[in-house]
Amino acid sequence: MSDIKKEGYGWDDAMAVSLHDKLKTDLKQAMLTKNSDAKNAIRQTMSEYPKLTVPLTLESGKKTSRPKSPEEITNDDILQVIRGLLKSEKTVLELKKEASSPFLEILTTYLPKMASRDEITEWIQMNIDFSVFKSPMQAMKPIMQHFGKKADGNLVKEILQGMAG
Repeated sequence: MSDIKKEGYGWDDAMAVSLHDKLKTDLKQAMLTKNSDAKNAIRQTMSEYPKLTVPLTLESGKKTSRPKSPEEITNDDILQVIRGLLKSEKTVLELKKEASSPFLEILTTYLPKMASRDEITEWIQMNIDFSVFKSPMQAMKPIMQHFGKKADGNLVKEILQGMAG
């Protein structure tokens, strides 16, 4: 994993470049350095772009869609694609009883840093009044709204169950 970060792969929203441009740059680098794992992971991600569509209504009233142009593809769109690829890769790894793969490690570098257990616990203690909920699990919604995709729902559930006990 550390090799991948050292080679400059990955992205975060603090960078001055869009995720789309960073992927293109990283693909060129992977091809030049003959890093087939990175090249394949990035190509797989880019091959999903045609699935990103814009809904349209034709003059006849029929609803359809068209693929987004590169300028219309947002960082969130690409992050959604990467999350989908990671989810299916994790399923495959579970079936093969393997812990990780180069594909998984490379794509993970493009996701925003996840909130840690300590960050989530601290935010809950500062912002959630459990007296307004019948059970601590009802606090799940406001917590997930705050953290969005940066918090693992299972981790939040585990923390809340620990607080209830």
